[in-house]
Amino acid sequence: MKNTALSHIHKQLGAKMVPFAGYNMPVQYEGVNAEHETVRNGVGVFDVSHMGEFLIEGEFALELIQLVTSNDASKLAIGDAQYSCLPNDKGGIVDDLIVYRVKENTYLLVVNASNIEKDWNWISVHNSMNAEMKNISEGYSLLAIQGPKAVEAMQSLTSEDLSAIKFYTFKIANFAGIEHVIISATGYTGSGGFEIYCKNSEVEQVWNKVFEAGKDFGIKPIGLAARDTLRLEMGYCLYGNDINDTTSPIEAGLGWITKFTKKFTNSEALKKQKEEGVSKKLVAFEMVERGIPRQHYPIVDVDGNSIGEVTSGTMSPSLKKGIGLGYVTKECSKRDSEIYIQIRKKTIKAKIVKLPFYKG
Repeated sequence: MKNTALSHIHKQLGAKMVPFAGYNMPVQYEGVNAEHETVRNGVGVFDVSHMGEFLIEGEFALELIQLVTSNDASKLAIGDAQYSCLPNDKGGIVDDLIVYRVKENTYLLVVNASNIEKDWNWISVHNSMNAEMKNISEGYSLLAIQGPKAVEAMQSLTSEDLSAIKFYTFKIANFAGIEHVIISATGYTGSGGFEIYCKNSEVEQVWNKVFEAGKDFGIKPIGLAARDTLRLEMGYCLYGNDINDTTSPIEAGLGWITKFTKKFTNSEALKKQKEEGVSKKLVAFEMVERGIPRQHYPIVDVDGNSIGEVTSGTMSPSLKKGIGLGYVTKECSKRDSEIYIQIRKKTIKAKIVKLPFYKG
């Protein structure tokens, strides 16, 4: 089991540690609901240093990225970030990722921890143009400082105007006494804030200064369990749950990151899917009756016929009701449709709704 550069601090803070994507990670400190609340209303910090980082550089960098990702990276200016995915050649998704344009011919790809090796191999196989590739995952740490008070709480740590960094853009600047830190206005919570990329040797200083600066704002460390409830309230897909090697970006509602203005892996088949429609769709639902939906619970119609399966579900700390995502047949995917979740031996009523669940 690998540790992040901050694992010893999480243990000192009394975090419950669990194995996650090959790493020893903090799942919670004081409890999911309290931590969720901290991020929705204040500011909290996640150690997500298990994530993977690849540098793609040189004159063929963009060509390679355009070939392997679904979104159009040619639209990125230096300082822009873009959500995208790596389609496979069978209609599914290798991974979802964020692409950062760091310099003229330098891009940073941030991938899911559990897929680092898989993604690296996939991109390498397609690198016939010999773009320069470096896997820097082992040397870098990532902190997500999230919540509506993040800008105000962190402003004293940098000379950069944090309020001027727009959503899905980033700056390379001084932060917490360290030069050349990536300050990215991204995150997985829907409550604003930043993601901070720095070297492993620097992250403990950054962590300590972040907590010092945030003290008057009620800053707290947040575990992976609250990260999951926060992302689910926004309807953000989680790789391995809502998207995987067998789900297409079109089925998953990710048509907006699938740009057919260029050719990319399996683009012809996905374009056909977009034009002709798909047989199943990822939908969001709220429980009408009491019950907590969980991954793999069957979804049925009023007559008990199977129409799909839950991919993610929880009791929403903000809405105080069960919420979930799941794939259902196209015919049953209309908004406001009633569906039923099979929870053990009971069939519990739910309703298909528009995302996000949490309106803020």
